[in-house]
Amino acid sequence: MPSSRLRPYHPRAMQDPLASPLLLAALGALFVMVILFLVLRARRGAGTHAGPALAQPSQSQVEAAPASRPRPALGAGLQKTREGFVARLGGLLGRKAIDESMLAELEEILFTADVGARTAERLLSRVRERLAKKELTRGSAVLTALKEEGRAILVKAGDSAGPFDLARVGERAKPFVLLTIGVNGAGKTTTIGKLGAKWTAEGKRVLFAAGDTFRAAAAEQLEVWAGRASADLVRGKEGADPSAVIFDAVKRGIAEGYDVVIADTAGRLQTKTELMQELQKVRRVIQKAMPDAPHETFLVLDSTNGQNAISQARLFKEAVAVTGIVLTKLDGTAKGGVVLGICEELEVPVRFIGIGEKVDDLRPFDAEEFVSALFDEAISQASGDTGNQAGQPA
Repeated sequence: MPSSRLRPYHPRAMQDPLASPLLLAALGALFVMVILFLVLRARRGAGTHAGPALAQPSQSQVEAAPASRPRPALGAGLQKTREGFVARLGGLLGRKAIDESMLAELEEILFTADVGARTAERLLSRVRERLAKKELTRGSAVLTALKEEGRAILVKAGDSAGPFDLARVGERAKPFVLLTIGVNGAGKTTTIGKLGAKWTAEGKRVLFAAGDTFRAAAAEQLEVWAGRASADLVRGKEGADPSAVIFDAVKRGIAEGYDVVIADTAGRLQTKTELMQELQKVRRVIQKAMPDAPHETFLVLDSTNGQNAISQARLFKEAVAVTGIVLTKLDGTAKGGVVLGICEELEVPVRFIGIGEKVDDLRPFDAEEFVSALFDEAISQASGDTGNQAGQPA
């Protein structure tokens, strides 16, 4: 009689003879993928310092509007300024007659606005001159006079050539070297990223230089913008010599045929003297790399600082040859009159203004467009006839 004992269970005997080789192959492939990932990551991070996590720019910030889409009206971005001192002017000058009490109130509004004392005095003096000549008889005409004088201030500061033409920088130099300066928090890095995105959208090769080596976060944020804007980046280790980093970027820009090099700089050292000396050194070193560079030096200012922005501009101009101003965050403040103050006191043109988060919200500054966006609605309301052409004396 055959034995009834069951045969012992052996797992290995139940396995598919191909299972072990397949498993080993899969593990091997996974191992290779992990090694490749680590190598690529090490190459990308070579020479960098891992900083804290940053708020990266959203895709909407760097997506430029299609060329066929009309640019949004500037008036919307200046709404808070128009609701501030311009609205006060409109309310005052909406009267049908002009008297001494009105002039006294006009003086108060101008001197408490963020246009600065010097600009306020110029505007007021001009109005008084024209009143004495009987050229202004109604409030709408006074507003028109203020608009015209504001335009004259902007043109005198250098805007007579018109808005800054991004497309024509290649006619000046290759690479075109742009140095950006300003205190921390003003929006330098974001401005660099948006300008870079505008240039790459036009088919230009753009190289960023992470010259703020004192803050790891600054280089990290600029690296994010470089990726989003399809630009390249030169950066050094945290604490490296900023001038050396920017020198290397300019030399690379020349050697590799870049169209534009944009250099970031530190915005805060232990003292103002140290900061200004560092910026002066950066300019000297750039000139060693490319004698006629930098071709423009943009001072980035936060317009929400009002008259403090004028003080900052004066300080930077004393130390560095500032060729243009970028005013950021105009959409978030009622202090847009600071544009007039900066141009009057420094005679440096405003080149770009920021009125939102998207790339297209950093727009070339146009003097005529700016004064019209500020004053035309108030002029029309003061005239009592919204059908009249804004800006014409009533």
